[in-house]
Amino acid sequence: MIRRILRSPSLGEFGLSLLTVFLALIVGGLAMAFTGANPLGVYKDLVVGAGFDWPFHLIPGNPLGVNALLAENNLVATLVLFTPLVLTGFAVAFAFRCGLFNIGGTGQFWVGSVCALVVAQHVGGPGGMVLATIAAGIGGAIWAGIAGGLKAYRGAHEVITTIMLNWIAIYTTQYLFAVAGPLTDNSVGNGVSKNILESAQYPGIWGVVQKIHIGIFLALACAVVYYVILNRTTLGYEVRAVGFNPEAARYGGISVKRSIVAAMAICGAFAGLAGAVQVLGVNYAIPASDVPVIDIGFTGIAVALLGRNTAVGVVLAALLFAALQSGGTQLSGSFNPELASGVSNIIQGTIILLVGGELVVRWLVGRAKHERVVPDVNPNAPPPQLPPQAGATPL
Repeated sequence: MIRRILRSPSLGEFGLSLLTVFLALIVGGLAMAFTGANPLGVYKDLVVGAGFDWPFHLIPGNPLGVNALLAENNLVATLVLFTPLVLTGFAVAFAFRCGLFNIGGTGQFWVGSVCALVVAQHVGGPGGMVLATIAAGIGGAIWAGIAGGLKAYRGAHEVITTIMLNWIAIYTTQYLFAVAGPLTDNSVGNGVSKNILESAQYPGIWGVVQKIHIGIFLALACAVVYYVILNRTTLGYEVRAVGFNPEAARYGGISVKRSIVAAMAICGAFAGLAGAVQVLGVNYAIPASDVPVIDIGFTGIAVALLGRNTAVGVVLAALLFAALQSGGTQLSGSFNPELASGVSNIIQGTIILLVGGELVVRWLVGRAKHERVVPDVNPNAPPPQLPPQAGATPL
């Protein structure tokens, strides 16, 4: 029966993603059951910890007894984390559509963060907020464009160059905001930058303890931009053509080098905007201790893989990963506190393993089919002799 379902043509990319999440939940549940916990109780606490029970308090009489304030705080925390994950997810997904693997979202994120911070420390008001956001996008685009240029003009693999650029950005940012660093607030003395101007901060729109800021609208707007660029513009057509077959795209008159550089720059802009969202809407400063531990850029890889590189898919995947991370910190009595922090990591890791494994299997199957269709031809062999046609006299 399962084999029939998997072979069904109606099971599209969205269905595969849902199946992946379902299998990951089963694996996570087995791990919890092995420790003696009740998986259903843990998953209930995970949903509550992510704040997804908040709408039920609107039911007249509140029959489920939802604590409205606690649920609101949990949901706000999930959506605040969701906002940069959407952007870093697009930073990876756009590269995939061009046949590239942008593993440098973390470096682009920190370059964007520093650019936004510097501008917002000196320019206030709505103008400063807008300029800081634009500066973050430009900074991330330039940083990723370096890897794109090396790939296009020197043939350097983007995985290697983006990893190297990640560490350059991380170590440089740590140096800038370390104790006695060039951009450190020396009056504090614990390795943190000065706060941005209050008038340049993203306004909060909902929440009590923590507020959802207007950056969430920026993230959702980027989802629309992502879709429009890929599906309604010449650049998007060229990027997708290069991703399908670079040689065929070149033969069709498309500049493969330009498409690679443009795609990487757009990826960097998305990741840089994620940095702006975090600095202008959440932290308002950059502590040096946060630089090596914030993994929003790397989580974007999993978001893009689960979202199948589509606009809606990335948004939904980002919401799932944000819920797992936010809800995992709120797990209570149904699970061992010493193991609670690892529940979301188990589920996320299983999702990545299943998605990555599926992609490898698809690649191997596609390669096997290609090898069966295209025989190995010896270029030095003489051309085959065609049999004479019926009634024809051989020369």
